[in-house]
Amino acid sequence: MSKTFKTIPIKVVPATPADSPVELEEVVLYEKHKKVYPRWVTGRFTQWRWFWLVATQLFFYGMPWLHWGDRQMLLFDLVHRKFYIFGFIFLPQDLIYLTALLLVSAFGLFVWTSIGGRLWCGYSCPQTVYTEIFLWVEKWVEGDRLARIKLDNGPMNLRRLRLKYTKHAIWIVIALWTGFTFVGYFTPIRELASKVLMLSTGPWETFWILFYGFATYGNAGWMREQVCKYMCPYARFQSAMFDPDTLIISYDAERGEPRGSRKKTDDYKAEGKGDCIDCKLCVQVCPVGIDIRDGLQYECIACGACIDACDSIMDKMGYPRGLVRYTTENALAHKYPEKEIANHILRPRVIIYSAALFLVLAAVAVSLVLKSPIKVNILRDRNALVRETDEGLVENSYRLQIENTDEKLHRFVIRAEGLPDLKVLSDQGDIVEVPGNGSAVVGIRVQVEPQLVTRGSKKIYFVVQAADDLTLKVREKSSFIGQ
Repeated sequence: MSKTFKTIPIKVVPATPADSPVELEEVVLYEKHKKVYPRWVTGRFTQWRWFWLVATQLFFYGMPWLHWGDRQMLLFDLVHRKFYIFGFIFLPQDLIYLTALLLVSAFGLFVWTSIGGRLWCGYSCPQTVYTEIFLWVEKWVEGDRLARIKLDNGPMNLRRLRLKYTKHAIWIVIALWTGFTFVGYFTPIRELASKVLMLSTGPWETFWILFYGFATYGNAGWMREQVCKYMCPYARFQSAMFDPDTLIISYDAERGEPRGSRKKTDDYKAEGKGDCIDCKLCVQVCPVGIDIRDGLQYECIACGACIDACDSIMDKMGYPRGLVRYTTENALAHKYPEKEIANHILRPRVIIYSAALFLVLAAVAVSLVLKSPIKVNILRDRNALVRETDEGLVENSYRLQIENTDEKLHRFVIRAEGLPDLKVLSDQGDIVEVPGNGSAVVGIRVQVEPQLVTRGSKKIYFVVQAADDLTLKVREKSSFIGQ
C-alpha cells in the first residue's frame, strides 16, 4: 500500500530525575493509505459527468473504426512516418504542427482553468472517466458503499471470491479493450483486430496493448484518487492559474455553521444551528475522500458529487439548495452578488491566455489553408559533386524525393532556375508520376554551359509543378557547383 507523510504533534515531557524511569512513546511518521469507498449519488452534475464520459469514450473507442476515403480517419502511422488526421496528411517535417497542438492544449487548459477551475479534472480527464467506469462496475457487482465496506471487512468465503473475481474480470476486459483501441491509433485497427484474433500481433503491438491495459487497470481500479493526489502535476500547479474570481466548489460556512444533527421539524435556527445537518454525505460521495467543508483543497477535482449529495439533503429537509455550490471566493465573500459571476470572466489573465490561444489557432488555421500537399527533399550526389559531360557541359547530380500527400495521383514537371539556360534531365523522363498518398525518388542531372557558370557554389532553385493542377507548385533552394 502507498503511504503518505502525516504530521504528528509531539508532546514535550519535562525532565525527570536521573533515577526516575523515562517512558518512551513511539511516534509514527507514516500513515497507511485508507481505501476510499465513494457512495453512489445522482443529480444534475452527475448527469453532466456521465454525458462527458459517454461523449469522450464514443470518440476514443469509435474514431479508429471510421474511415476517410480508403484509409483510417485518425491514424498515426509511425512505421511509414505519416500521420493521418481527418483530411490532412502530416509528415515528420511537419513537426511544427505538433508544437502548435501542444501550445493550443496548454493555453486552452490555462483559459479554462482560470475561468472554471478544475472542471477538466472532474468531467473529462481520462483518470476521472475510467475511475467512474470502474466504480460503476464495482457498484453493479458488489453493491453500494456500505455493501462494499461490509464485503471487504467480512470473511474470505465463496461469495466474496465470486464477486471479486467477477469485478476484476470485467475490469480486465475493459482495460484490454482500451489498450487495443489505443494501439489502433498507431496500427490500422482493422488489421490489428485480425492479428489479435489470429494471435499474430507483433512484439511491440502486444507490449503496448498489455502495457496500456495494465495502466488502465491499475490507475482506475487500484490507485484511483492516489493518481490525482500524488501523481498528477496539474493538481500542484493549478493554484498558479487560480484567482478570487475562478469558479470553485465551496461550502458556505456562513450559512451552514454551526453544523449539527436535527429533525426536520426542529426549529434549528432557534437552537443556533446552521443549515448543515452534519450528515457527512458530501464526504461519502467524494471520489478523493476529502471533506469540502474544510475549505478549498488541492485534492478537489471539482466533480460536483458533493453538490448533488448536499442538494438532495437540502431538498429532504426543506432548506434552500446551494449550501455546497459552484461559486468564487469573491462572491462567497459578498464582494459582488453571485448572479454577477459571469460579468467577472473577462479579466487580465483570461484575456492574455485567450489572446495567446487565438493567435496560435489563427496561425495554425492559416498554415493549414496554405499548406501544400506536395513536399520536396533535395539530396546532392556526394560521389560526383561536379563533372564535365562528353558535350563539354558542367553537370551536377541530385536526388529529389517528392511526397504527394494528396489523395489522388499527380504528374509533375521538374525544372531548375537561378542560372542561365539550365538543362534538367530526369531518369524518369519529362513527366514524373507520384501516386496519391505516396512518394517517388527521382534522379536529376542539371547541366549548364561552362562559360555561364564560374568556379564555386551558386544558388539555384528546383521548381516541381503538377502538370494536371497548375496551383500545385513547390520551389526548393539548392546549389550548383561550377568548375
